[in-house]
Amino acid sequence: MTPEAGSPARRSRAREPGWRGRLSRLLARIGPGIITGVADDDPSGIATYAQAGAQYGFNMLWTMPLAFPLMAAVQLMCARIGRVTGKGLAANIRESFPPAVLYVVVALLLVANTLNIAADVAAMGETAQLVTGLDRHAMTASFVVLTLGLQILIPYDRYVFFLKWLSLSLLAYAGVLLTVRVPWGEVALRSLLPRFAWNRDSAAVIVGVFGTTISPYLFFWQASEEVEDMQEEGGVPLRDAPQTARATLRRVGWDTWSGMFYSDVTAYIIMLATAVTLYPAGIHVIDTAAQAATALRPLAGHAAYLLFALGIFGVGLIGVPVLAGSGAYAAAEAFGWTWGLERNLGQAPRFYAVIAASVLAGLVLQYTPISPMRALFWSAVINGVVAVPLLVVVTLLATRRAVMGEFVAGRVIAALGWAATVVMGAAAVAMLWP
Repeated sequence: MTPEAGSPARRSRAREPGWRGRLSRLLARIGPGIITGVADDDPSGIATYAQAGAQYGFNMLWTMPLAFPLMAAVQLMCARIGRVTGKGLAANIRESFPPAVLYVVVALLLVANTLNIAADVAAMGETAQLVTGLDRHAMTASFVVLTLGLQILIPYDRYVFFLKWLSLSLLAYAGVLLTVRVPWGEVALRSLLPRFAWNRDSAAVIVGVFGTTISPYLFFWQASEEVEDMQEEGGVPLRDAPQTARATLRRVGWDTWSGMFYSDVTAYIIMLATAVTLYPAGIHVIDTAAQAATALRPLAGHAAYLLFALGIFGVGLIGVPVLAGSGAYAAAEAFGWTWGLERNLGQAPRFYAVIAASVLAGLVLQYTPISPMRALFWSAVINGVVAVPLLVVVTLLATRRAVMGEFVAGRVIAALGWAATVVMGAAAVAMLWP
């Protein structure tokens, strides 16, 4: 979220000297795209990317260059839908499709998000136990209280600025590569010409990678965050103010493409880090992100271990709020409730109730027989199922003149949207095939 030019927050950052001032001004210009990209590499995603590298070495690196234009195009369509219409994704679905479509999608999204939150906070608790020696359940509860407190009690402009600082945590994974020797020639070759046998195991890994990269909760989050930013700046939907569209859409495009690039490169680095360390050591099974961090210690040193763990903490503190927030946006828009992180608890009680319920349900799952990895599996299954019809809906909305007016998605973006639909459809079939 970018404060108004004359706001006290903007003026104070403009006066701040040195590299801190420059970094603060850069973060102030960053929009929802960067936060969405970082949230895409949540602890569950880290576990998936780490497993791909550990199991197949360099031979799954090709998935990330392929995923980048697809994920960027989809997120760009979602961002444009929010900024052009002034409404979130669920509100647009509500107006353009039968109610059954909306309610089924929102229900599946809430279930998948809750399971994903359970897996994420479990990974954060396990990693905290490894680093500090404290009980993982106590640490998990602490992270849940922290994320809820940030979302409910901190004003939106301060809260989102905090998330932007946390986005720097992904740089920890680039640091991991500095601790090991990487055969860059072979990496480049296998990124273009992989060698692996196509079977049920490799299909499952590919499904997991694409499923955690192109995720429905990110669609709802970015569309609604664009609306939040517009309202905070005192702007109006681009359909009502087309004269401001050129600069705004340029900002949305830059923000989304750069955010997805940041996310995609980080996922590539995580996969590469485990491919260059765990795979040659014969460690081919990684169940959690914390397990990946532990396995790195004897192979790449204590520094790599700490950097990997630091990244899990940082992205978890972004990923969990985004998961909970996206579900709350979808539910509130579906039922016509007052919503928005810029509103306080008294102004939007049901919106914040959904956030609290999602996160607390994820915490409760830690104390049931359901393992975090089973929760992650079912989250992936539900996301894989709901992503395909939702991608169809997003692409139709973005290309429908009745919704977008003169700002319909161009042919290239629409083609990439349909390509993402085909890829995710194939992934869903492969995942559900007996």
